[in-house]
Amino acid sequence: MTEAPTLVTGATGFVGAAVARALLAAGITVRALVRPGANTRNLDGLDLETAIGDLTDPASLARAVAGCRHLVHVAADYRIWVPDPAAMRQVNVAGTLALLRAAHAAGVTRAVYCSSVAALGLTRNGTPADETTPVTQIIGHYKQSKYAAEQAVLQFVAETGFDCVIVNPSTPVGPRDIKPTPTGKMIADAAAGKMPAYLDTGLNIVHVDDVAAGHVLALRHGRRGERYILGGTDLGMAELLALVNQQVGRARQPVKLSVPLLWPLALGAEAAARAFGVEPLVTRDHLRMARKKMFFSSAKAMRELGYSFRPPDQAIADAIAWFRATGRIARA
Repeated sequence: MTEAPTLVTGATGFVGAAVARALLAAGITVRALVRPGANTRNLDGLDLETAIGDLTDPASLARAVAGCRHLVHVAADYRIWVPDPAAMRQVNVAGTLALLRAAHAAGVTRAVYCSSVAALGLTRNGTPADETTPVTQIIGHYKQSKYAAEQAVLQFVAETGFDCVIVNPSTPVGPRDIKPTPTGKMIADAAAGKMPAYLDTGLNIVHVDDVAAGHVLALRHGRRGERYILGGTDLGMAELLALVNQQVGRARQPVKLSVPLLWPLALGAEAAARAFGVEPLVTRDHLRMARKKMFFSSAKAMRELGYSFRPPDQAIADAIAWFRATGRIARA
């Protein structure tokens, strides 16, 4: 008898493709939700089935989840700047809730929802935050949408008893960053020598394959309605760029910039983006977020799920190798 599949949304993307691979490696049958016309290169060579659908089309979600045992929901609209925030919320909030409703109605027995550390609070002094850190301010439309989506998931679980576990990846880095993500673009630009300056912020860097393994662990061992940070190592931006330079053999470090000096540039870039429909180089939300240290602890996931992560230089090396192999940056 064929095992009922696990539906993976976002499987054509960066994190979702890694999750699909991790599930397959664990012997789990995978069905991938694929949007019409999506680039499916990240699924090449994988032994899985596909279902055509979209988070904004509830009927397609019902068809995709039919007959599935489990659900791993990774898909999201992830952009720092958007011309229409309502469209982002339609995908990240309404789409998530529609998918959970479809899964619950179809008899799915367990789900993992991929949220983000963007939905969590930060400490005032820059020490690592965890799942219990209070949320006092959420900057940017993406983070606001992920916070709202997470709250909608928690409310759905409370109202229905649906068995759903939440994971909160920090900043994944590694291969198959096909778009790429904002962090992946930064690493590729820095590796190519196209990043002469930086803002003094801080990120928690984790290999995308460790995040994917964390999803499998959450599916197997996570507790209903609980959140688990899937993170790695806290790095200041200077430390992160030093690791990139080390990988490519570059000695010169970019120049550190001051946030206040960039405020007029951000205002101008946003005005140009609205006028011409192009993505701005820097926004006010970029600058607001740069004032925060996005540092996080994965202790709960390590303790309860058996989660672990590799050093950040391995994640950066794998990302650079993939960007080189795909022609985004020149080969060494």
